[in-house]
Amino acid sequence: MANIKCLNIRKSYGGLTVIDGLNLDIADHEFVVFLGPSGCGKSTMLRMIAGLEEISGGTVSIGDQNVTNLPPGERGVAMVFQSYALYPHMSVFENIAFGLRRQKVPAADISRRVAHVSSLLGLDQFLERKPKNLSGGQQQRVAMARAMIKTPKLFLFDEPLSNLDAKLRERLRTEIRRMHLELKTTTIFVTHDQLEAMTIADRIVLMRAGVIEQQGTPSEIFDRPATRFVADFIGSPAMNFRDCQVRLDGQEAELSSGSIKLRVPVADYQGFADGGAVEVGLRPSKMDIASPGDANVITGTVVLVENMGSDGQVIVDVDGRDMSFVTKAFRTLEPGQKVDFSIEPASIHIFSKDTGRSLLRAAA
Repeated sequence: MANIKCLNIRKSYGGLTVIDGLNLDIADHEFVVFLGPSGCGKSTMLRMIAGLEEISGGTVSIGDQNVTNLPPGERGVAMVFQSYALYPHMSVFENIAFGLRRQKVPAADISRRVAHVSSLLGLDQFLERKPKNLSGGQQQRVAMARAMIKTPKLFLFDEPLSNLDAKLRERLRTEIRRMHLELKTTTIFVTHDQLEAMTIADRIVLMRAGVIEQQGTPSEIFDRPATRFVADFIGSPAMNFRDCQVRLDGQEAELSSGSIKLRVPVADYQGFADGGAVEVGLRPSKMDIASPGDANVITGTVVLVENMGSDGQVIVDVDGRDMSFVTKAFRTLEPGQKVDFSIEPASIHIFSKDTGRSLLRAAA
């Protein structure tokens, strides 16, 4: 068992508290991603779980054992860092086997285990090479293999892909996820890249200023952001935001901002006040060129069309401010052209101006 329980975790540096009262449960075999902007506390949390950072208050348990005061070597964890930290004078084989040799594991067992992990990560043909003769992606895979060979209870990844180019990041994301499914080891992965988080996580823990802003599956985080911060942080292209005034009209509410008039069912939201102010969020990926009969049509002038391959992002001037939407029909548009685009009521996000929290009612 490698379930993790963090209870009332606090971390201070002198008089500065960076994490205060954080609580988190991670199930056995779960793949959890700590996501957030730089300085939010995600790497600090990972290092406290690993034992590399002293905890100022609270407890950490791994597999129902309180490990708060245990050194890293006694926690049953393996960690992969942003820096590969390979021994340059050793071959790939020796780098992977180093930890087992220190534990005086028999040579035959070492060879068998190195062969197994190198096969999993496609390193078989590189075992006799030195790190300087490997690409960045290959070196990171060696670092992963060195961690995997210890058969830990818990894998910890601290932004391991941030030094790699986009193509290598994509390949290694797949390999890390495949490794997790095969080994069924509890895994925590730290990143500031929301695409990485969305593609590999069972659950995302989105942090901000040392607290958990929201946690849930990638779909839950994307489709039902709990706060304006979450809505803005998750999703590419980024969500459009407009301050709107509310007008109640029977079972519907009209949200208006300049020429924009959007209608939503009152029953789907809470905290509406006639004449009150809210902030509305519209995902570009949830909007498209309007068809006859569509509700919630917005009219603007095309400013820029960005070709993304099968889709295109269209930047539109609406009342002197840019908005964007994504469409497969982007090749029919050009700058200066008038365009109508629309969004379904169910895809409209509404946030309190006072708290920034979503006004969408909880799912039944």
